[in-house]
Amino acid sequence: MGGRPKTLSADKQELAIQLYEAKKTSVKKICEMLEISKPTLYAYIRASVKQSINI
Repeated sequence: MGGRPKTLSADKQELAIQLYEAKKTSVKKICEMLEISKPTLYAYIRASVKQSINI
């Protein structure tokens, strides 16, 4: 496999997804807390959705 390494560990990815789905924390605040960009956050969310559909 090639490509750029993931920015966040699996634990932090899970945290980001949980915060996003809870809808109590803004996207901007989640990105600031985890030091990632909005597109990166949305990429993790898309990957999570795809993974849950395949299960």
